[in-house]
Amino acid sequence: MQHIQYLLPWSASGTERHLSLFRFGSGPRKAYIQATLHADELPGMRVAVELKHRLRELEEQGRLTGVIELVPLANPIGIGQMFQATHQGRFEFSSGKNFNREFPELADAVAPLLEGRLGEDADANVALIRRAMAEVIRDLPAPTSELDGLRRLLLQHACDADLVLDLHCDFESIMLLYAMPQNWPRLRSLAARLEAGAALLAEGAGGNAFDEACAIPWLQLAERFAQANIPLACVATTIELRGMADTEREQCIESAQAILGYLAEQGLISGDWPAAPATCCEATPFAGAQYAYAPHPGVVSFLQPVGARVKVGDPLFEVLDPLTDRHSVVCASTDGVLYARERLRFAQPGLWLAKVAGSTPIRQGRLLSD
Repeated sequence: MQHIQYLLPWSASGTERHLSLFRFGSGPRKAYIQATLHADELPGMRVAVELKHRLRELEEQGRLTGVIELVPLANPIGIGQMFQATHQGRFEFSSGKNFNREFPELADAVAPLLEGRLGEDADANVALIRRAMAEVIRDLPAPTSELDGLRRLLLQHACDADLVLDLHCDFESIMLLYAMPQNWPRLRSLAARLEAGAALLAEGAGGNAFDEACAIPWLQLAERFAQANIPLACVATTIELRGMADTEREQCIESAQAILGYLAEQGLISGDWPAAPATCCEATPFAGAQYAYAPHPGVVSFLQPVGARVKVGDPLFEVLDPLTDRHSVVCASTDGVLYARERLRFAQPGLWLAKVAGSTPIRQGRLLSD
């Protein structure tokens, strides 16, 4: 195991922050796994602890047949952002920016380096594109903040990976995945192993989150250089490891084992591993997800548990204003699975309270909320 540490730029005078990366194994294929990019989403960190222990054992046993890079704490900035004993790890305090948005877009910057150099050999094209991506990231302007430097380091290590897993969670949630629809056939067994209850698919959800920054350039380059043989060489997904409180030991061990089984299936670990379950959740368009909002302030009572299957018109939650006695019931506007709920119980203007994964597109434009 290699432990690599990077010093982030622009720390306050007299202070330093470091990004730690652990590299295991060797071989032609590579997986990159990171956790806690949203620093208050800790189930991914707990799963990463289990992955680190098991990967060290597997490496000692000589069972790693590829490179696996693991970043258990992908956000050393946000992990220390506490405000009155409450962790605020989603947005950087100094800029207000979401830690998982606005990663560098690589396709347009890489394309000029590829003109006249791509052909029919897919493997040669993949190697050429990955070298070009590394060159573009290396030659980016000097970072203007810690956050810029962090984004660059994370993307630098993921851009040459065959598989990228970004471990997150929602407030209160079932297990689910976000991915490009083109990559769903190669991620279906991962969803089955994790016993995910939903998979939300979109080519571009808006905001250039980390998984999209890794996967979408391959799709864009394949479209731009249609005469060349460019495969979708990076399968990237965001895994929502249930809710923020779901850090129980046994549950996280099971999730780590599911991920390891998938890595073995992808040719990165040798030995006997359980086959993926035959059954899997239905994948639905991210554009089919209902984000349910309250029509007025008040205390919230949820009327459905996460994971419930609902139909149009089924009540999701009620809102009661303690001063005016105004009472509202918010219902499902699509058939689907209630996959996430807000953890707060007082309605805030413009903030969603429940999400339902439906199969019929009902939204357009930017799909990700901040």
